[in-house]
Amino acid sequence: MQKNVLHTIQKNLSGFSKGQKRIGTYILENYDKAAFMTAGRLGTVTGVSESTVVRFAGSLGYDGYPAMQKALQELVRGRLTSLQRIEASTDRFSGPDLITTVLHADMEKIRQAVDEVSREDFRVAVEELIAARHIYILGVRSSSFLAGYLHFYFHLIFDNVVLVTANSAGDILEKILRIGPEDVLIGITFPRYSSSTAVGVRFARDRGAKIIAVTDGPSSPLYPMAAANLTARSDMISFVDSLVAPFSLLNALIVAAGQRKNADISQIFGSLEHIWEEYGVFGESNEE
Repeated sequence: MQKNVLHTIQKNLSGFSKGQKRIGTYILENYDKAAFMTAGRLGTVTGVSESTVVRFAGSLGYDGYPAMQKALQELVRGRLTSLQRIEASTDRFSGPDLITTVLHADMEKIRQAVDEVSREDFRVAVEELIAARHIYILGVRSSSFLAGYLHFYFHLIFDNVVLVTANSAGDILEKILRIGPEDVLIGITFPRYSSSTAVGVRFARDRGAKIIAVTDGPSSPLYPMAAANLTARSDMISFVDSLVAPFSLLNALIVAAGQRKNADISQIFGSLEHIWEEYGVFGESNEE
């Protein structure tokens, strides 16, 4: 649907049945919570049956309740505060088997990534990395762990990788001051999006660098600035982010780059094995 789901509800509210009006009014007033309720839970809080909720979604033109719920989630993605996340997750993560709920949520994020990530953008990303003079990796807050993980492996594959370890926009700009048209910047951000990362990416783009965005979709501020968008979802809908799918996506990028640089990788790890053995890095020390 092209129109905002809230706009559609508001436009049609007067023509709804009594039960549908209760659902519509609740969503308009509490869309940040409704977006993460099951059809049954939404029916309970609005005093209608689950089937009425499902029919309500159909009356708005959605192919079932999950489609309407997804539209609501897209609307609030990146806007929820930590407190709102906790409130929204109360129902979903209140069952007796919490570990199964969380693991299934993570599995769903990977499944979505398989369906949604652009294979063409992935190909372009690999080509740009192989051709780059310098590769800059930028991610702050929880995304800094993704950036650090990618840097750990990329510095073994490439000899031109810079991890931008800064949080403020000013510090980021200082670290990438010399970036230019032959360089690539990998910007990593997920809701709630980092404005500092967006500033750094915009600066790099304006200097002619190619941008690879690792983010969650078109709503991200990095998306329109990137030559290649690698998308995965991170929204656990709790105070903690789910980084399973983004990590898996980075693994694919590392493996693809490693395959293109296979000869270099073999030589590097051959040298490392000799060094590790010589200095007893992973074995028992011979020192007294």
